[in-house]
Amino acid sequence: MRPASRSGPCAAALVLVACASLCTGLTCVCQLCEKTNFTCETEGACWASVMLTNGRQEVIKACVSLPQLKAQIFCHSSKNITKTECCYTDFCNNITINLSTGQDTSSKSKLRPVELTVVITVPICILSVALMVTLYTYQGNHCRFRKKRRPNIEEPLSECSLVNPGKTLKDLIFDMTTSGSGSGLPLLVQRTIARTIVLQEIVGKGRFGEVWRGKWCGEDVAVKIFSSRDERSWFREAEIYQTIMLRHENILGFIAADNKDNGTWTQLWLVSEYYEHGSLFDYLNSNTVTANGMIKLIFSIASGVAHLHMEIVGTQGKPAISHRDLKSKNILVKRNETCAIADLGLAVKHDSLLNTIDIPQNPRVGTKRYMAPEILDDTMNINIFESFKRADIYSLGLVYWEISRRCSVGGNVEEYQLPYYNAVPSDPSIEDMRKVVCEQKLRPNIPNQWQSCEALRVMGRIMRECWYANGAARLTALRIKKTISQLCVQQDSKA
Repeated sequence: MRPASRSGPCAAALVLVACASLCTGLTCVCQLCEKTNFTCETEGACWASVMLTNGRQEVIKACVSLPQLKAQIFCHSSKNITKTECCYTDFCNNITINLSTGQDTSSKSKLRPVELTVVITVPICILSVALMVTLYTYQGNHCRFRKKRRPNIEEPLSECSLVNPGKTLKDLIFDMTTSGSGSGLPLLVQRTIARTIVLQEIVGKGRFGEVWRGKWCGEDVAVKIFSSRDERSWFREAEIYQTIMLRHENILGFIAADNKDNGTWTQLWLVSEYYEHGSLFDYLNSNTVTANGMIKLIFSIASGVAHLHMEIVGTQGKPAISHRDLKSKNILVKRNETCAIADLGLAVKHDSLLNTIDIPQNPRVGTKRYMAPEILDDTMNINIFESFKRADIYSLGLVYWEISRRCSVGGNVEEYQLPYYNAVPSDPSIEDMRKVVCEQKLRPNIPNQWQSCEALRVMGRIMRECWYANGAARLTALRIKKTISQLCVQQDSKA
């Protein structure tokens, strides 16, 4: 077998000499020779050519005669658009040639596995390193930029500076409620505040959930967290707190309501002002009060209840509201030892224009120990709003009894007890309370020694007038407030 000829005059001359001396005839592949079964014979050479036509490569295979070889017109083309090959053995042109390589596909070189791995891996590694360097550089620049913008790490969160620029939480609430509708902070501000609170410690638990002390912009706040199954109470309480013109110094200062859902559980938050003394129940358990201290507590509670019960007429008016669950655990003691009424989840509102009562769709009922007789024996007319206010007054009289027992007179003071502590179990049923209050017509005992103290004597009379079985005969919250106000004046004149 002779090697394929190379282009050029010298190579052609060598080919002619070799063919003249050795060739006796070649059989080649011929694409155009259908009659001879696509073969041809020649004394010259076998020929294969590829040509680029209209973007496609067309291959032609045939025989080359000696005159054509001598003219050197077939075996020297090696350009980008044509490529020819001449060979000198039978069927040697039965090959595939390609313009890109000029070599038959059978002789293409292939990369070994190791070489292929290197070819793929090296560029990927280079790209990864470049990406890491870029990200590192960007992060470093970003951190330096943030550090320049933050002159002091002790500064409040940006949300604090946006919502509370140089003002206390009380100032913020005052500004937004007096300049607007008086119904509370805007929803967006509420959510911003709620989502930047840091919880500190649990300060109380109840059937609704937990109460936490939290921090917002350096100030203490109370966070009442409802369980998801008590959503109605949460929604109702938030709704009542945002009633127009409700805000009052003797009603818990509402700040925000928000629901937090992380995909697995939902927390319902009610954010309010924080009172470090806790509930009146806790306060009375650990503190006694003077006559003046007792009057201060009692007057503030009467003021809060009177504001709830009062209807304010006007375009920015307030509907009359009944609490429905007044008790010492739902009244908070402020730092100045006055009280604020809390827990409005069971409250009802009265629309005087339509004469309708907005009663919450809530399975919860008030605390059995503090229920009025008409509720216990199911004789209360729920279609008359005054009935709800009268039931509040009965409960208010029981709270006053709890406070008055802790008043120190001449060095004598009684231990703290819940109403009816000596007549019913610690967790009485409605039937237990009905027997004591409705059938036996018992009321908490008012000691005789109270007659020796003017303040306690007046309080004893107020309590009796709050506890009448007939609700219509009971005092109103406004009447109680005025009576205690007169008592305050008397005490001040004695001092």
